[in-house]
Amino acid sequence: MSLILSRLYAIVDADVLKARGASLQEFARELRDAGVCLVQYRDKSGSPQQILGAAQEISQIFDGIEDARLVMNDRADLALLAGWGVHVGHEDLSPEDVRNVLGGGPVIGVSTHNERQVTEADSGSADYVAIGPVFATATKENTEPVVGLEGVRRARALTRKPLVAIGGITRENARSVMDAGADSVAVIGALLGTRERPGKIAKDFLDILR
Repeated sequence: MSLILSRLYAIVDADVLKARGASLQEFARELRDAGVCLVQYRDKSGSPQQILGAAQEISQIFDGIEDARLVMNDRADLALLAGWGVHVGHEDLSPEDVRNVLGGGPVIGVSTHNERQVTEADSGSADYVAIGPVFATATKENTEPVVGLEGVRRARALTRKPLVAIGGITRENARSVMDAGADSVAVIGALLGTRERPGKIAKDFLDILR
């Protein structure tokens, strides 16, 4: 049976939360209460102890949510300890190596930025393929060139695996990304508005993406 992903893929980025003065626990609770069930935790600067501690807090918050799927960015070793899935970049551990670490069960995703990488990901063991950045984004340094909606369409034609679009996605453009062929949209900074609660923004996304 093929993997079915939630249409909203919320990314909890430790550095973005810190820069905006947001609490990890409060942010995760608002996502949960809004109905978000697909969450990735990304921490590029924390120690293994800090990353694992944050993962445990998120696990506790989503405990009991039947459809919850939790994914850790990059760290297969820590994901194994947390019982989470893993998302890797195209220059990180290969999905096959991650599979060897995790064994069967947890979901594995891989980032791609061009047609060659999408084709390689399609033939590999990743459960889903992420394509981006779709639009310009300020939440990640050293980003690859923007692929645009046409890049999403090309990626859709190259893989039958679930396709996650990421990069600069907002409530205003999310529907167009889905219409271009994405199964799910990954959102980071757009969940942290200046005046609106994250839970309200997440609910808006879920309504738009139905």
